[in-house]
Amino acid sequence: MSSALTDLFPYPIVQAPMAGGVSVPQLAAAVSEAGGLGFLAAGYKTADGMYQEIKHLRGLTSRPFGVNLFLPQPEAADPAAVDVYAHQLAGEAAWYETELGDPDSGRDDGYDTKLAVLLDNPVPVLSFHFGVPSREVVDSLHRVGTFALVSATTADEARAVEESGADAVIAQGAEAGGHQGTHRDNPETGGAGTGLLSLVAQVRETVSLPIVAAGGIMRGAQIAAVLAAGASAAQLGTAFLATPESGAHDLHKQALTNPLFVRTELTRAFSGRPARALVNRFLREHGPYAPAAYPEVHHLTSPVRKAAAKAGDAQGMALWAGQGHRMARELPAGRLVEVLVAELAAAGTALSGYATGGGGR
Repeated sequence: MSSALTDLFPYPIVQAPMAGGVSVPQLAAAVSEAGGLGFLAAGYKTADGMYQEIKHLRGLTSRPFGVNLFLPQPEAADPAAVDVYAHQLAGEAAWYETELGDPDSGRDDGYDTKLAVLLDNPVPVLSFHFGVPSREVVDSLHRVGTFALVSATTADEARAVEESGADAVIAQGAEAGGHQGTHRDNPETGGAGTGLLSLVAQVRETVSLPIVAAGGIMRGAQIAAVLAAGASAAQLGTAFLATPESGAHDLHKQALTNPLFVRTELTRAFSGRPARALVNRFLREHGPYAPAAYPEVHHLTSPVRKAAAKAGDAQGMALWAGQGHRMARELPAGRLVEVLVAELAAAGTALSGYATGGGGR
């Protein structure tokens, strides 16, 4: 990774931007203060809401941080498929005594307005999910001193990221919790994906961009593994979700290590786009029938998910989590960064022992 970018954060640890109220200023500040790169998630917020969180974060730390934007979705879903799914969800709405949301509440997540705010009030790092920003956008960010990072889930997507002029690619493996950052949602491949180590190797051989590796990373030894595979830094989401600074609902935090939730699965049940979540009742009952319709399904299920959380029912919530969720540690975010750094150092020492012929003795 370019020295200008790595100079922003001493340790190769990036806190993933988790939308839906998880990546709050307190979490981002704690990670940045500890030497990682904290992130705010602008997804599902208004432009003013994003701006207020940035102001709050700047009041908590003078260290660099990042903000994440969702790219507008270019293709509208089949209204008939959304209507059928809404009919199926009617019982959920009745059970939680709420109404289904309006699936036509907007497709662009206020992208242009948020981008205008970020150009007027530049942040150190801006990352993009669900697509690639235009070269014009990336150039405009560079003019105001902002580094641009873009998610990719395949080597071909990484090539598109490089062509955009972005400063680094976030290689997101299939193990990652939450939404897969595919550039186009292909229903035929929505349940598949490439594991992180294979993806990092493929991306490393395809582009010359620095790589931030994301997906299922919970320990310092795993950070060492992706660095050895060719990444310049690691992005961790689920590992920080359980911290006290995280804005995640307590039920969500508890579910990560609750024996009732033994595995994760990629599903369209909650948003219409492939996203990895803990398998609960809602996912089991509705996942097989959810259409490829983002953000329509997200808007549709949002009131139900909020009502389930208010009712204290984790079985009706979107419990986003990566495959390493059972390894979550309830440590303060800053302390977690320290532990990860120590584990990374220990893994490096072990690797150097093998490299000099000392391994296995």
